[in-house]
Amino acid sequence: MPDDRRLISDLTLARATVDRAAEYRGDEEWLRNRRIDPNSKVLQVTQGAVLVRGDSTLAFMDAPDVAPDVPLTFLGLENDVAYFSMAGLTDGDLLYTEGAFWSDLRAIGSTLSDRDAGLVVSAIALDNWSRTHVRCPQCGEPTLMAEAGWTRTCPADGTSHFPRTDPAIIVLVIDRQDRALLGRQSRWEPGWMSTLAGFVESGESAEAALRREVLEEAGIRIGGEETDIAYLGSQPWPFPNSLMLGYHAWTDDVDAVPDGDEIVELRWYSRDEMRQACESGDLLLPPQVSIARKLIERWYGSALPGNWGR
Repeated sequence: MPDDRRLISDLTLARATVDRAAEYRGDEEWLRNRRIDPNSKVLQVTQGAVLVRGDSTLAFMDAPDVAPDVPLTFLGLENDVAYFSMAGLTDGDLLYTEGAFWSDLRAIGSTLSDRDAGLVVSAIALDNWSRTHVRCPQCGEPTLMAEAGWTRTCPADGTSHFPRTDPAIIVLVIDRQDRALLGRQSRWEPGWMSTLAGFVESGESAEAALRREVLEEAGIRIGGEETDIAYLGSQPWPFPNSLMLGYHAWTDDVDAVPDGDEIVELRWYSRDEMRQACESGDLLLPPQVSIARKLIERWYGSALPGNWGR
């Protein structure tokens, strides 16, 4: 198959159409007016789940139905409609919408529209950060929500704190026979396989992290030439706050050995071997919502059937 290094254009959770309109985050009068605008919509989020309807659309509330003292995070504008999320919800705060149910982003991400996918990813990422950063890291005092949910400030020492995003590399390693390397994490069921991944450490480039992680997890060395690594795109992964940087990488080294800690099984697959293993049920690939699936499909040469994934 040809070496295709174009950026992947259909990453499921990288889709978005709403203008974040950051210039309004500090405009308290504008935000107040939008909260009472009957066209403004509010998305409820809690513990990584959102309210959806049976037709895979988001179950929005009308903004005026939310009490004025309930904090809202401003997500952005589209066609002059303002979108908000309810931040840091607990069970006592939730305002259930009739006919809606809670669903995880992994389950519904691939069924959402471009607009809704972008809203949900932002809302969940901000909620994860806001719930877990309620105290100032410098003095320990409780922080306050500011900038329409995009900042937390400390009233004691005046510092401002911003949402955290952790970069991580995710890579499909390919050998000179054009086979793909997949691995199974220790917590996964037998047959579940995926690409290799790991966090970028402090003071480390993404490319250096890729080479380090592949060596640590699989004992495989990726060469130092620029042609040995191809960046193919990025996707937010709010579990809780990662940004996945997707790559293909090529190697002459085929003696893959799992580290036995995080990775307990490794295998090289040709396309025919992957097809046979998936059709027999011996291999289950990552779900369609993940960037790992897209990296595998790029190498495979086409989209893969849904029943090949988990």
